[in-house]
Amino acid sequence: MRARVIATMQLLDGFVVKARGYGETTYIGDPINTVKIFNDKGIDELVVVDISARRGRPVVTPQQIEDIATEAFMPLAYGGGIKTYSQVRDILSAGVEKVVFGSGLLDAQDAVAEASRNYGKQAVVGAIDVGIDDQGRRRPFPGGGGRPVDLDPAEWARQACDLGVGELIVTDMAREGELHGYDLDLIRSVSTAVPVPVIAHGGAGNIQHFADGIAAGASAVAAGSMFTFYGPHRAVLITYPTDRELDAVLPQVAE
Repeated sequence: MRARVIATMQLLDGFVVKARGYGETTYIGDPINTVKIFNDKGIDELVVVDISARRGRPVVTPQQIEDIATEAFMPLAYGGGIKTYSQVRDILSAGVEKVVFGSGLLDAQDAVAEASRNYGKQAVVGAIDVGIDDQGRRRPFPGGGGRPVDLDPAEWARQACDLGVGELIVTDMAREGELHGYDLDLIRSVSTAVPVPVIAHGGAGNIQHFADGIAAGASAVAAGSMFTFYGPHRAVLITYPTDRELDAVLPQVAE
C-alpha cells in the first residue's frame, strides 16, 4: 500500500484553528464542516489535537469528540490534554481509533501504559514535539510547551515505546506551518531508533516534501497548513492531493 498521508486538525475552544510555529493561530471554522470536506477529499487518516489544554483552557467534551467521530469516514486519532485512563476510555468509546499523548508521555505515563495494555499498542500514539532549548540543543517539549526534557528526541522516542506507544508523530515545532519541508535529520534519527512507525510532521508544503519524509525513514507523513491554506496570502481553502498525485511520488510501504 502507499504510504499514508495524514491531515492534522487543531481545535481551540471548540473551533478549528491553525497554529504557526506553535504560536499565532488562524481561525479556520467549524470542525464538523471541516471533517465533511476532508471526507469528500478522501483523506487517508485524520489526527485531531485540542490545543486548548496547551493554553490552560478546558478540553473538548466527549460529546464533541463523538460528534466529530460520527462524521469522520476515515481513521481518526485524537489528542490534547489526555491525562487519565478514563479519558482514554471515553475517547475510544466515542468512535475514535487512536489516542494521542504528548505531555502525557511525561506526566501521565500510567495512563499511557494502561491504554496500551487494554486497547493494544496500535491504539496509542506518542506525539514528540521538538524544539531548541536555551543551550541550543534539540530537545522534546512535551505537549509543545513548557520545559524541555533533557534527552535527545531519539531517546525520548525510545522511552515512549517502552511505555507502550505503537506509533509516533514527530514534529519540528519551528517548522510547523512554514511550508518549507520537514526536518529530515530529525525524522531519520527517530525512525532509526525505534521499532514503531514514525509519522513525519511539521513543515510540509508540497507533495515532494512527503516523498522526502518517507525517504528519511518515516512510515507516513502528515500536514496541516498545506491542506488548509492557499497562495502567498494564506487564504483558507481546505484541500488534499489526489490519489494520482500521491501515487506519482510516494512509494509502496509495509506497515
